[in-house]
Amino acid sequence: MLRFLPFLLALALSIYCVVDCVQTDDSQVRGLPKLIWVFVILLFPFAGSAAWLLAGRPKAAPPAPRRPMPRGPDDDPDFLKGL
Repeated sequence: MLRFLPFLLALALSIYCVVDCVQTDDSQVRGLPKLIWVFVILLFPFAGSAAWLLAGRPKAAPPAPRRPMPRGPDDDPDFLKGL
């Protein structure tokens, strides 16, 4: 069973990376065209998958600015001024 582990890991990683590559928008793929990335991932399971994860995936979008939490009336100075 243990001798099949590297094959299963390579297969799972390759499937994840191929699906991720195919679902990524063409304009966001870095480095190579998307079709070339798919071939690289399938031809070189460990190296191609690692290359996709490190150099091909789109960079993470910056987090959206958080809205301030609503305050209660006793914490709102404008409300307290009107009392």
